[in-house]
Parts: sequence; structure tokens; C-alpha cells
Amino acid sequence: MQQSAVPELAHTNTRPIHWVATATAVAGVVAFSSVLQPNSATAAQAAGPEPRTAPVVATAPDPADVRFPIDCGPVKAKIQKQVSGDLDGDERPETVVVVHCDAPMGTPPDAVYVITRAKGTGEPRVVATLLSPKTRNTVTDFTVSDGTVLATLLGYSTSDVPSCCPDVKDKAKWQWKDGAFVRSTPAGTHTV
Repeated sequence: MQQSAVPELAHTNTRPIHWVATATAVAGVVAFSSVLQPNSATAAQAAGPEPRTAPVVATAPDPADVRFPIDCGPVKAKIQKQVSGDLDGDERPETVVVVHCDAPMGTPPDAVYVITRAKGTGEPRVVATLLSPKTRNTVTDFTVSDGTVLATLLGYSTSDVPSCCPDVKDKAKWQWKDGAFVRSTPAGTHTV
């Protein structure tokens, strides 16, 4: 190892006083920088159209506390399926639910209800019955798309067909038109 031609320099051997001096210098820089703040911006905004505010996004009503207009006798109504979407174009989502009685046996018929929020209170409430349980249908595929409720319904060709074995399959479509839900059946979807 080669020896340095320069004698040991004083600053190469650290002592506690060196660390205290370094810490004091760093603290001074931090304190001084907190005192110096940039001037506030004074640029004027260009005149132009007012910025558009985004529409208020409301949450879809929760059907958990809704009392459905379905007579289930001693058993409770059960929400089988639910989907949400803006059905009437007011930028507030509605919730569409498939409900049936929670019977311990058999295939209870389904009902389809539309739920919205009551004006003023915001409480969820049923505003339309799209499918009554009296039709004896069971809902399988069920969606809301572009303000339209689409469903596949399993039903019965006659009252003699047992509830276990639906023999008719239909597709149904509900849309909000002129202040009411209108049901249509796409052509060629009725099968027996």
C-alpha cells in the first residue's frame, strides 16, 4: 500500500462536534426554506364559457328494506336477482328486482318490480310491477341495458302442466315510454 504524500488532514477524522455542526446546518436550511414561500399566483383566467359540472351520480335504491306487493303467506319474499340502471332517462338509476316467495319446496313463480327513490325522503319504493306472480313465470336471464329490461321467462302452455316442468320459453323486453313501462316480445322468441 502506498503512503500519501500529504499528512493526514484534520477533516478526514470525524469527531462528534462535526456531526453536531452538520445537523445544525441541515436544520438551519430546513427552517430557512420554510420561511421563504413562493408568491401567490396572479395570472388571470381567460374569459370563456363556464365549466360544465358533472351530473350528480345517485346511487341505485337498495331493495333490502322494501315491502313488495306479493302475498307469500307465512314465508317471506326473497330477492332472487337485482340489476340497476337508468330506465327513464332522468340520470338517476332505478333497481329492477326479481322476487318470489321463499317456499321450502316447489318452484314459486317470480315477480319483477321496479324500485326508485321517493322524492323528498329518498326512501326506496316500488313504482312498477313488470311481471306479476299470477303469470306463473320463472325468470332466468335478466339484464338492464340502455334503459331496457330484458328477461327470459319460463312458463306453462296450460294450467295442467305441473309447476316443476315449465314447457314455454319467452323473451320479454320492457321500456319506459310515455310515462309507463311497455312490454314487448321480440319476434320469434316464443317456444313450446
